[in-house]
Amino acid sequence: MNIVLIGYRGTGKSHVGRLVGKRLKMGCISMDGRIVEKAGIAIPEIVQRYGWPGFRDLESEVARELAGRDNLVIDTGGGVIERPENIEVLGANGLVVWLKASVAAIVARIQGGTERPALTAGKSFTDEVAEVLARRTPMYQEAATFEIDTDACGVQEVADQVVALWHARGR
Repeated sequence: MNIVLIGYRGTGKSHVGRLVGKRLKMGCISMDGRIVEKAGIAIPEIVQRYGWPGFRDLESEVARELAGRDNLVIDTGGGVIERPENIEVLGANGLVVWLKASVAAIVARIQGGTERPALTAGKSFTDEVAEVLARRTPMYQEAATFEIDTDACGVQEVADQVVALWHARGR
């Protein structure tokens, strides 16, 4: 069984995933890192060459690959929920936890990041986050077994909550 962390960029999936993996003695894998490894190029370049559909195809391939493994904390990309089949395969062998945050918190955390190209054209960064988050929120809600609001929590506290959920599920 795995722990699958979903949520928008900037909600703490990577940091929380590493902490949870250490505490539970589980491997921790970044789906975005695995995609970059498979493609041999950075995400912005993948999107530039193949478009978002090409990136999503790689993401689905990695989702299937990781779902077939066990004892992992999987730090997903924010858009993994864009394709229901990703959540179907990851959730079949995983406790899916949505790390959520407000638009203001997300913008404050990731505004200067350059690892991802824009998802919407011609919008301010805040407007983009708000628009994409509004569209994805119902998908995150549907996919998640549990949700944790990260706005007022530090990374350690969020990791504590994930570990508690894992133990409560009898793991």
